[in-house]
Amino acid sequence: MRKNSIKIPFFLPYVDSKDITEIKKAASSTFLTNGPKLDAFEQKFKNFTKSKFAIGVSNATAALYLSLKALGIKKNDEVIIPDLTFAATANVVLQADATPVLVDIDEETLNISVESIIRNISRKTKAIIPVHLAGTSCDMKKIMKVARSNSLKVIEDCAHGVGTSYNKKHVGNFGNAGCFSFYPTKNLTTVEGGMVITNNKKIANFIQLARNHGMSKSLMSRYSSGKPWEYDIKDVGYNFRLDEIRSALGISQLRKLTILNKKRLSAFLYYNKGLKNIPGLIIPNEKNFKNNSCHLYIIRITTNAKISRDRLFYDLQKNGIGSSVHYKPLHEFTLFRKKGISRDSLSVSKRMYKEILSLPMYPQLTRSKQDLVINSIRNALN
Repeated sequence: MRKNSIKIPFFLPYVDSKDITEIKKAASSTFLTNGPKLDAFEQKFKNFTKSKFAIGVSNATAALYLSLKALGIKKNDEVIIPDLTFAATANVVLQADATPVLVDIDEETLNISVESIIRNISRKTKAIIPVHLAGTSCDMKKIMKVARSNSLKVIEDCAHGVGTSYNKKHVGNFGNAGCFSFYPTKNLTTVEGGMVITNNKKIANFIQLARNHGMSKSLMSRYSSGKPWEYDIKDVGYNFRLDEIRSALGISQLRKLTILNKKRLSAFLYYNKGLKNIPGLIIPNEKNFKNNSCHLYIIRITTNAKISRDRLFYDLQKNGIGSSVHYKPLHEFTLFRKKGISRDSLSVSKRMYKEILSLPMYPQLTRSKQDLVINSIRNALN
């Protein structure tokens, strides 16, 4: 297909004139990294999620990795993760010299299966990383009960979950740490960027130091008073900083996040109304929409459908409509087959991978464009 043939893209970042203004202001600052904008963004994100600490980092992968390091995950440890997730969830476990254990998912929510977690716990298991896929919260009550019973750490992968809550508490606050992504496809973007929230001061202190080479002082504090070269390094650190320009964009995005997430919810409901009662098509359960960031709208094209998932993907593409799959399961990748462990059949994950398709979803999505998507699907499947 020609590059210009997609009329309704799968994703479309929301960056408005107010965002651009804040970016320009930050670009003229003396401190372009580790400065007042980062401090302000962390404070506002902490307030938004109602967590005790929020630490900005370069991306969600760095957030996950630093959280594992803060919790002491090391060589020969096992970390349980869902098979249906982005590669970063597994990569960080390998980067920490530990072993990712791939477990099955729940058919309705596509989130990690609690029963599969239980089946995969061994004497080497040290942590669980539940992923709040598409913005739908995992069953954190059950997961935390299993974790406490087995003395396991929990790191929540909240890459899709900014604005998602569970039992009136924002996701990321249930485990030892919660990790957020601000990638361009996410509900809140800083182009690249991430955040760790935690209610544990020791974890927060470790990540604050580790993200900046282990240095005891930030750039701003070093050059605000005293000798700028007088600082200490007590542990190995990394260059995982979140700069001032991206922090300024994050602050601006956070101001309108609730409104933008409501627009996503409205689009979710409109899709559900238009895609009802199509043979072989399963749409998301609306009971899961409540307190949901509505990051991805995922349908399922079952074996009872007139055509396959892949055929529908190509039909939509011919009509100028972008779509995608979230995700190719980890067991399909060479690296994770070699380095990971799976004691389950992963039967649900394998079946869902053949059926799931993510439709265009962003605040700028108009009803007329949604109608084009809906009609294209109806014409293909009826």
